[in-house]
Amino acid sequence: MKRGSILKEVSPFLGGFCFVTDRKLCGLTCEEMTRIALEAGAGWIQYREKEKTRREIHREAMRLRALTAEYGAALVVNDHTDIARAVGADGVHLGQDDLPLKEARRIMGDRIVGISTHSLPEAMDAERSGADYIGFGPVFVTTTKDAGEPRGLEMLGRIRKAVKIPVVAIGGISEESLPLVLNAGADAVAVASAVLRGDISENVRSFMRIIRDE
Repeated sequence: MKRGSILKEVSPFLGGFCFVTDRKLCGLTCEEMTRIALEAGAGWIQYREKEKTRREIHREAMRLRALTAEYGAALVVNDHTDIARAVGADGVHLGQDDLPLKEARRIMGDRIVGISTHSLPEAMDAERSGADYIGFGPVFVTTTKDAGEPRGLEMLGRIRKAVKIPVVAIGGISEESLPLVLNAGADAVAVASAVLRGDISENVRSFMRIIRDE
């Protein structure tokens, strides 16, 4: 498989919507919330877990791999390149302090390698280093994690013009702000709190309706 070809198999860019798991935002397990999101039509799951042991993360990632395979959806594992490879995930999503992108590429081969970026230089370096996509943010204020000051829509637009690889916006994105984010040039959005606070199924459907209409 040619590198990044998975990204082109679902249009636009894995459906334009990434559901990010977060146990702290609701009373469900990652597996439970993921199943609801998949049943509502989500085609891309990003497994994010910061507090469990690596053995526990591996076990949960295995279950999520089986679940996403059942629904024909993509699974990307945060941070842990070796675990992503071991469970057969479609990709890994790196932070700036994780394994260097080029080393992650060596481990992942033709699978997806994405990375979080927070500035124009980081985005351009990610593209030069062979990332399949970049996550950019936080676009707006977010309480999901300590991600620093919001970068805003203007910077998102500048990032989109500067790189050729897909740009996934993240951070404080709501149904109301989603059209603004898409108009600024985001190829997709990654969302946790706006989905998990309330009716997960309806929230996923609402995001996807807006994306399809755009």
